[in-house]
Order: sequence, then C-alpha cells, then structure tokens
Amino acid sequence: MDHPAPRSPTLSDPAFDLFGPVTPDRPVILSVPHAGRAYDENLLAAARVRPLVLRRLEDRWVDLLAHPLIARGFSVLVARMPRAMIDLNRHEREIDPAMIAGLPRDVPLQSSAKLRGGLGLFPRRLPGAHELWQRPMAWAEAQRRVEMVHRPYHAAVARLMAAARQAHGHAILIDLHSMPPLPPPAAGQAAPELVLGDRFGRSASTRLMTLAADVAQGLGFGVAQNHPYAGDHMIDRHGRPELGLHAIQIEIDRALYLDAALEEPGPGVPRLQALLVNLAEAMTAELPRSGYALAAE
Repeated sequence: MDHPAPRSPTLSDPAFDLFGPVTPDRPVILSVPHAGRAYDENLLAAARVRPLVLRRLEDRWVDLLAHPLIARGFSVLVARMPRAMIDLNRHEREIDPAMIAGLPRDVPLQSSAKLRGGLGLFPRRLPGAHELWQRPMAWAEAQRRVEMVHRPYHAAVARLMAAARQAHGHAILIDLHSMPPLPPPAAGQAAPELVLGDRFGRSASTRLMTLAADVAQGLGFGVAQNHPYAGDHMIDRHGRPELGLHAIQIEIDRALYLDAALEEPGPGVPRLQALLVNLAEAMTAELPRSGYALAAE
C-alpha cells in the first residue's frame, strides 16, 4: 500500500527526500530516519530472513504523521533507504567487526550498548532472528552505504539546521521515531505513549522539552522524558543548544497510529498528525532569538 506525500519532494537523493524549502521558513525542521522502505534486490538476497522480519526494524509508516507538516510547508527530511541497510541514528563507526569481511586493521570502530544488542550501524539481529544476514558484508560495501546514504543524510540535516539558524536565529530539529508499546512503569500506572529525548539536557533547551511535554499532555497523551529512550546519534550530533541548535527525539507508540497487527496505518493517524502539527507550531512560536542563550544554560 502506498501513501504518497501531499506534495512532491523539493530534492530527492538516494538517501532521502526533502520536502519543503531548502532554507527553512521556520526554525523547526523534521527528520524521519527510520521509515525508509526502498529494499533493493541485493539487500533482500543477502538476508537469512524473510522481508517481513527486516521490516520489523522500520518505524512503520511514521512518515505519514508528518504529511500535514509537509502540506504546511515545513522542511521535512525523510530517509528512503531502510534501516536494515544502514541505521542513520548510529555513528558511522558503530560497526560490529564480526559483520565485516576484509575490515582494515587500522579502522577505529566505536562500540555501544545498542551495537552489542545487535543494532549497530548495520543491524545484525532481532529477537527471534539471531542472525539477519547470510554472510559478512565486504568492507567496500559497508563504505559504499556510508558514503551513499549516511553521510548525505547527515549533511542535509546539518545544512537545514545551519540555514534555519541563519534565517531565524536558532534551529530546532524534531527527530521522529516510533516504538513498540511500552510496559507500565509500575503497577497501577499507565505506560508512556510518547517518549521525548534530549540526551538528558545535552541536545536541547530545557524550555523546549517542557513545552513539548506540556503540548502532548494537553492533548491527552502520556509522556515520559529520556526514559527508556534518551535519543541517539542524530540528536547527539546535531543538537548544540549553546550554539542555537536544538534537537529533540520523539518516540511514538506504534499502537496509537497503526492497526491491531502493527502493520498498516490505523484509525489513530489523524490524532497523531494533529499532535505533530501542534508540537511543531508551538516550538516555532516559542522563543525570540534573545531568549535562547539563557534557555540553553
């Protein structure tokens, strides 16, 4: 099933589609790094598992939630390549060496808890799927994916952030994700439906996090901050509040907008679209330029 965006991309690249102006006409920019669905034949042929298993890595259809923002002319960057190919929310050196054939000895790699759990730059395994791939990937292929997808996507985010700051005095990145339904934090408590992450205050002004939580709670959503998701490479890399560059990750419970099987868009899509419009508009109007220097301290 296809769900086309309300307008054509301003720019298309193998790594992404950019909707809206190249120089954002608001300080708010949206990034959707895990909704890519362009699976090529070589990727599927290399897998040990069925395509349905690889699609479990996606933030299924979360890009649909950004369609009203695209219609309103916000700058929205949507990944085209699937997370199974490369994870844009990981550092480009966050690589499991066991996945690579011909890895040069002098390449500095970066470890992390996510990588050790099988979800590094190149995802290796999922619960119920111990190994996703038939054999290790050639180092040349790993480099090709970084150069074709990872670097262009992050360069586009950086350009949009710099252009927004130049035009408006500050830039705010909303990095949009979806999550499996969470368990309740304690008996008698409701599970969070949204998790806002700012790397525990390192990637955005506290005022912006408070605003986002207030907007979501005012619309009836249960909100948690930085637990269990504090944000990862995307907001860590692009959020520099002391420089007027703010970045917040938003994780949305998939059960809120998908069908009962968590496969296809469900009846909750309009409510979540309205949430994102309200968040983006509130952040756009929040603070004058002079307010951000103090807010980031």
